Parts: sequence; C-alpha cells; structure tokens
Amino acid sequence: MRAGLAPFAALLLLAGPAAAQTAEPLPAPAVPLVPPPPATPAEAPAMGTLALSAAFPGDARPIRSGLVWRVFGEGGPDRQPQLVAKSTAASPTVSLAPGNYTIHVAYGFATASKRIYLGPRGGQERLAVAGGALRLAGAIGDVPIAAGRLSFNIYLPSAGDSEARLVVGNVKTGDVVRLPEANYHVVSTYGESNAIMRVDLKVEPGRLTEATVNHRAATVTLKLVAAQGGEAFAGTAFSVLTPGGDVIREAIGAFPTVTLAEGDYVLIARHDGQVYTRDFKVESGLDRDIEVLAQAG
Repeated sequence: MRAGLAPFAALLLLAGPAAAQTAEPLPAPAVPLVPPPPATPAEAPAMGTLALSAAFPGDARPIRSGLVWRVFGEGGPDRQPQLVAKSTAASPTVSLAPGNYTIHVAYGFATASKRIYLGPRGGQERLAVAGGALRLAGAIGDVPIAAGRLSFNIYLPSAGDSEARLVVGNVKTGDVVRLPEANYHVVSTYGESNAIMRVDLKVEPGRLTEATVNHRAATVTLKLVAAQGGEAFAGTAFSVLTPGGDVIREAIGAFPTVTLAEGDYVLIARHDGQVYTRDFKVESGLDRDIEVLAQAG
C-alpha cells in the first residue's frame, strides 16, 4: 500500500509549486501619440479704405498743398488717442481697421478735425479749413529792404491789447505763413534797434494776403576821427541816445553800423578814457557816415 502511494505523492510534490504561481498581467498595448492640430491663426480684421480731402469754406475745389493729415485711433479710458496714420499729401488714402477715429488736418496754423466711424466698406471725408495765408515784405519808399535785414512778429490781438498773443515770430521776407481766418497785428523790425513799424492785416479763407511794410529809417556808420574824413579809431565804444537820454543802441569798433528810425539823436564816443559827443539827425532812406571829432570841447 505504501509502495503504491509513493509515486502519487511525488507527483503532488512536483505539481504543487507550479499551481501556486499567479499569472502576471499582460502589458497594455502601446497607444500611438497623435499631435494636436495646429492652431488656426486669428483672421485679420477686414480693412477699410478712407479717402481724405480738405477745402476752404464756400469753395468746392480741394486744397492742393500745405496740408498735414493725422488720424488718431480711440484709446482706452486712461489712454491718450493713438496716432495711426499721418500724411502730407493733399488728398491721401489710408487703410484702417473698422472702428472709431478722429481725423485732424492742419493748414499751417489753421486746423480742422472730425470724429468718424469707419466700417469695412471704407468711406471718404472732406474737412472745411477756414484758413488763408500771409506773405510780408518791407521797403523804404520804393526801395525794397533786403530780406536778411527784416523780421516780423504776427500777433492775434484782443480788446485793448494789439499784441495779446504771439502766433508766430521771426518771420522772414517772402515766407508764406498759413493762418486761421482772423485780423492780425504785425510788428516789423528793420535792423536791431528802434526801426519798428506796426500794421493791422486781415487773413481771409482761401486767399494769400501780400503786404509791404513801409519803414522810415536809415543805416548810419559811426566813426571817431581826428579830422573829417580821417581814419576811424579802433576800439571805440559808441552809445546812441535820444535827446531825452534814452539809450537806443551801443556798439564797439572802428566803424559799427546801426539802423535807426528817422529822428534826432545824440552820439557818445569813448576812447582811451576820453568822451566825445555830437548831435545828429537820421533822415529816412539816407544812409551815411556819422563822424565824431576826437577834439576836446
């Protein structure tokens, strides 16, 4: 009986360990990684075309020159309007995204502006500019004054003050100054002393106003000499005064030149500690030498 059971027991011993093992799970099949589709770029907004032009009031013809255009986009509540386009063409065309804009045009110192909405279909705008132009010159009698000797200041007057606000200064002969329609006060200075003239002028829309300011003055050359027609002393200090003692101009040299309004003057010359004086008269248009004799008394 024991001999018959031995093989069976051996069989159990051999089969037991194998039956006790658990099967390991099979690895999951690999899933291929598929990249996401590329992001679709946002479509650019449709652009509208804005055609611009300007004209003077009451004139259907567009202004052909002298314009500067600026287009401003609307900023946020805490931001200033943003410049989005600028042109010096007379009638520019600009491409802009739909939105609200402010158009500004300058004709020199005359300006106009307008707030618009531009849609994708675009549009056109014409602004009215109430401006004209002024061109100045100077003369003594019938003789024009050289451009480099004159300068003009243009003021916008107010009640009781002809020089209330300086619009533009140091204007030269022949300059074209574009201004808003208004009455202006012009101060013309010939030379660097008291040869000053004033005139009131009106600028009208679409018109060039040309004016010649007539001065009554002359240019004199100052000299200190030992005898009439003699050689001038170098390093002389000159003072030109009114008869009342107001100093008009001071200069140092052998023969400085001074432009003065017509009238009576006193000339003082100082040289080597000595002082010499004489009276003289300026006549309009008569340029000449004014000699002081270096003689006591």
